[in-house]
Formats: sequence, C-alpha cells, structure tokens
Amino acid sequence: MNESTGSTEINNYEILPLSDKPYVDMVLTKSSVKPIYSLYLPKKMNKELPFDGAPAVLTCGGKKWNLFYGGAKAKYKFSIGWKKFADDNNLKEGDGLVFELSECNSNKIEFKIQILREDFPAELVPEDVEGINTDNPIIID
Repeated sequence: MNESTGSTEINNYEILPLSDKPYVDMVLTKSSVKPIYSLYLPKKMNKELPFDGAPAVLTCGGKKWNLFYGGAKAKYKFSIGWKKFADDNNLKEGDGLVFELSECNSNKIEFKIQILREDFPAELVPEDVEGINTDNPIIID
C-alpha cells in the first residue's frame, strides 16, 4: 500500500545545524499567515539582500517554492509566492522559521528554511512555560 507523504512529511522535517551563512529566525505573527499572508524579514537580513528585490527560492523539506522578495520598494517583504509556501507547509501563528541564506545576487536569492512547531528544541523552551501561544511566545535569539 502506498501512503501519501503530504502532511506527514511536513510534520517530520529534520532540524539541521546551521552553516556559516547569514540567517534570521522569527516567530510567525497573525499577519504572516491566513488570511493576510504578509511576511517581512527581520531588519538584520535586509542588508544582505538586494535593495531592489529579486526572485527568491525557498527550500524546505526537500521541496522548492518560487517567490519574489520586494526589497526596499516593497518594504522588505516577500510578495508573490508567500501564500503558497505558507499554505503548503500549513504554517500557523506561533510557528518558528529559520531563514538561512544559501545564495544571493541581484538575479536570485535562495533560502533554506527550517520550520519549528510544538517540537521546539528543549534548549529554546523556558522551563517555566507550560504552553506556547501568542500571549506566551517563544523568543528565538
């Protein structure tokens, strides 16, 4: 019997060590996912990316998504394609994302993405926290 790997694959992404490439981490807010789908990268990553924006590729769980990073004109956010990436990966408010820059020039930006959900690594979860939600977020440094 052949099983579909769709949602099972999404929930079993392996957490990988980061390389020496630039990266940012963030916890998704309500505006990053349904119904608004607006994702602004943290400011420290903007200096690494083309000012005028460029096509972007997000790689996650062995799959790739084509997006567009808007640069300064689009207030440093992803536009075309972010909704598909968010929906395909069932992203929700409170999920953590790590964006590791693997390639960057004026024609193409590539990020390796790691998604952190309820299974945050133990060292990131404060000992006195019973549950993580918007009132009690995990802060990733």
